Amino acid sequence: MRGLFAAALALTSALAQTFSGRGFMESDSTFYPQTAVNDSSHAVSEMHLRYEASWQPRSWIKLAGALDARTDTHRQTERAWRMDFDDRSALRPPLSARRFSLVLARGGLTLEAGRQFIRWGKTDILNPTDRFAPKDFVNVVSTDFLGVNAARLTYERGGDTIDLVWQPWFTPSRTPLLNQRWTAAPADAAAISIRDNGARYPGRSQFGVRWNHIARGYEYSLCYFDGFNHLPLFAAERGQPALTVAVQRYYPQLRLVGGDGAFPTRWVTIKGEAAYFATTRQQSDEYLLYVVQFERQQGEWSWVGGYAGETITKAAGKPLQFSPEQGLARAILGRASYRIGPSQDAAIEGAVRQNGDGLWLRFEFSQAWGRHWRATLQWVLIRGDASDFIGQYRRNSYAQVRIRYSF
Repeated sequence: MRGLFAAALALTSALAQTFSGRGFMESDSTFYPQTAVNDSSHAVSEMHLRYEASWQPRSWIKLAGALDARTDTHRQTERAWRMDFDDRSALRPPLSARRFSLVLARGGLTLEAGRQFIRWGKTDILNPTDRFAPKDFVNVVSTDFLGVNAARLTYERGGDTIDLVWQPWFTPSRTPLLNQRWTAAPADAAAISIRDNGARYPGRSQFGVRWNHIARGYEYSLCYFDGFNHLPLFAAERGQPALTVAVQRYYPQLRLVGGDGAFPTRWVTIKGEAAYFATTRQQSDEYLLYVVQFERQQGEWSWVGGYAGETITKAAGKPLQFSPEQGLARAILGRASYRIGPSQDAAIEGAVRQNGDGLWLRFEFSQAWGRHWRATLQWVLIRGDASDFIGQYRRNSYAQVRIRYSF
């Protein structure tokens, strides 16, 4: 009996040494001073619980997982309780497997298979080469990345890293809900009812390869992607009854070549990233998207500033589309943050169109209490012309209070 008890105690101790978990629970309260054409609300409340865990029984193998649970007062989240594994629903799922993957590592070779997060690129705010990183755009200016179901093989030797990704199951970005304020409707469309007619998803897999090289004093990478844009185009048709429009999302084929680099200097770190977006069908524009960025860290201050540009090489007319990436092009982007003290931080970030037709600014102050509690105050200001991607959300300026308990 003593032997059995000792074995159980040893097993429990071993599991405790290889298992780790953390998470948070937070409450967001968002207040909009103005109503929108398709949304009369002034306040939205959300609750969000996240738990992340990993188990590493051996040095070369690890299981990693994360679960999300959420709800809100504005029906941005489904009311039917179910577990979601692909993030293909228009509404946010109440329960979702944010991550669930197996990681095998030996020497310089790492294989990760399952639901995971894959990030490419080096710049901030906008990453043209980041093709395996769909986002949740229910709130267009406050986004979160979505996991993808993929297999990723990474080989690292010396200053070189090769990244191979195969994604058999397509995960799109979640677009704004058609009946809410982040689908900006013109004033003369108030009498028209827009119906969500679902989505047509790609039927084949997508893949990509990236090579990154670290040299003495600089770093750069090249990448290739063959698949589909995770940002949709829309097919619209007249529905029944009258004054009803049925809208369906579809995802154009995409081939991309791109690269990025980082070059530290005495005063600033210069970063650049560019990608050429091509299509095998004339469904969308073909264009070059690029970012030039400067960073500096001094004491408790951090500055990031740059310019995002776009050059269209082949136009496909004017398809109905949702493209925040192109929407932030031809704009000056920036972020500045200051660490006031051990428990206080402040930041400002935003984008300004080069022609002045769009302005987005976010002001943030964060205060921590003890080891577990943090409060964050945000004020988002949006101004501009209705024809501009940023300016169309000019009635969506808001203030937000976020309370988070971490464990």
